[in-house]
Amino acid sequence: MHGGPRVPMPPHMAVFLKRLLHPGRSPAALGRLMGRREASLGTDPGAAVRVRFAPSPTGFLHLGGLRTALYNYIFAKKHQGSFILRLEDTDQTRLVPGAAENIEDMLEWAGVPPDESPRRGGPAGPYLQSQRLALYAQAAEALLKSGAAYLCFCSPQRLELLKKEALRNRQTPRYDNRCRSLSQAQVAQKLATDPKPAIRFRLDGEAPAFQDLVYGWNRHEVASVEGDPVILKSDGFPTYHLASVVDDHHMGISHVLRGSEWLVSTSKHLLLYQALGWQPPHFAHLPLLLNKDGSKLSKRQGDIFLEHFAATGFLPDALLDIITNCGSGFAENQMGRTLPELIAQFDLSRVTCHSALLDLEKLPEFNRLHLRRLVGDETQRCQLVGQLQALVEEAFGNQLQDREVLDPAYVERIILLRQGHICRLQDLVSPAYSYLWTRPAVGRAQLGAISEKVDIIAKRVLGLLEGPGTNLTQDVLNGELKKLSDGLEGIKHSNVMKLLRVALSGQQQGPPVAEMMVSLGPKEVRERIQKVLCS
Repeated sequence: MHGGPRVPMPPHMAVFLKRLLHPGRSPAALGRLMGRREASLGTDPGAAVRVRFAPSPTGFLHLGGLRTALYNYIFAKKHQGSFILRLEDTDQTRLVPGAAENIEDMLEWAGVPPDESPRRGGPAGPYLQSQRLALYAQAAEALLKSGAAYLCFCSPQRLELLKKEALRNRQTPRYDNRCRSLSQAQVAQKLATDPKPAIRFRLDGEAPAFQDLVYGWNRHEVASVEGDPVILKSDGFPTYHLASVVDDHHMGISHVLRGSEWLVSTSKHLLLYQALGWQPPHFAHLPLLLNKDGSKLSKRQGDIFLEHFAATGFLPDALLDIITNCGSGFAENQMGRTLPELIAQFDLSRVTCHSALLDLEKLPEFNRLHLRRLVGDETQRCQLVGQLQALVEEAFGNQLQDREVLDPAYVERIILLRQGHICRLQDLVSPAYSYLWTRPAVGRAQLGAISEKVDIIAKRVLGLLEGPGTNLTQDVLNGELKKLSDGLEGIKHSNVMKLLRVALSGQQQGPPVAEMMVSLGPKEVRERIQKVLCS
């Protein structure tokens, strides 16, 4: 199947293979190391569910990546398995500083932390591909020995010319397999002048059919449409095709859940598994996550990165909820699911081939729902109080005339009163709610324009607040304020409310006046009303 009868390995090839392997480590020693690594995974890797999320640190984590990670995570947890983070950093030219750390930071922030990762370690490490080069070298050696791979000496310039020629003829660019037919003498001659060739995999024979757990039976005849792919570059770094196969094998991956863009490459990967004599994992290709208009999520949008959502006050649970709500994998779509509910309800057999259309305009509503749930939990509410205190300090700083507004009891009261009305905690430090933290500058003329009876209204409100044992609930206040208005001839209740709203907040719109008064508390309301009388 791979180039006819076997012949003894020429001396020049043996030297090349020795150089290819990790310096100072023989193939036999490396084999023993790999055997120990596999043994450390426990029983037969197929017995336990082990899945991986394997992004490239060429950018920060975005919603599409989070969705792939989430489906892997909930599948693993559903089956009491392990969720592994592996960073595919073999394309050294495209690495973004800080991206590797960001990916793991954001997975932890989102509540889907890996069980094994570059940061956490684990039995199948290292978890950075750039630290696993010896494994790829040994796999490449095995493929060269069996004739399933060959050395390629084509220059980048020649490959670029092939590509341009194909595009000019409106054909799909493909390698013409020129180096696959080189004789041993030609290989030896070329190695003398080019000691670092690439290694290509022979796409011989019929690609095996496979049953994808989402897309069903598939087969892509790669040999008829593609040239032989590079599996190890001349710099010793593998391409995705070799690296993912080698790593999934040695990490004991049982199921590969990845984006549907890799579906057409799976036949190629299965040929590699076959050539290496390894059992492949099960494959499930996830449909794309798209904008609601069907366009691709663009990394240039900026607002699809998790850092953006974290910085602007969106909750991890809201993001997990919306990206699963718009897709498939569950018996029904419902808002408000928590991570434990997602795990319990997830069914891989329910994932369909249809793309998931994400409507981010609905995210505030998802966030409102999850924020209200957190407010209802005493422990979580305490954490929200601390977060809001920090937001108030950051937003208003030295503008705070009275630092009592940072009192936990006051902050908690605000959160409880406004739950269900706000989408994010940050909303409470927006200009609309500044009156809760700083006293507004309200002029007498401003109030006089609403009603001439400013003093009468102010005195009656003060009298209302000073009544013995007044219970300042919203219901009581609403009733008392209505009575107060009814006792004033020629003044509409709506104007009384408008005047009080401006006096208390400096704003024309906002929460009900009674709620404002309960929020601020009797002492602060009296001070603001007395200020009106003195101005």
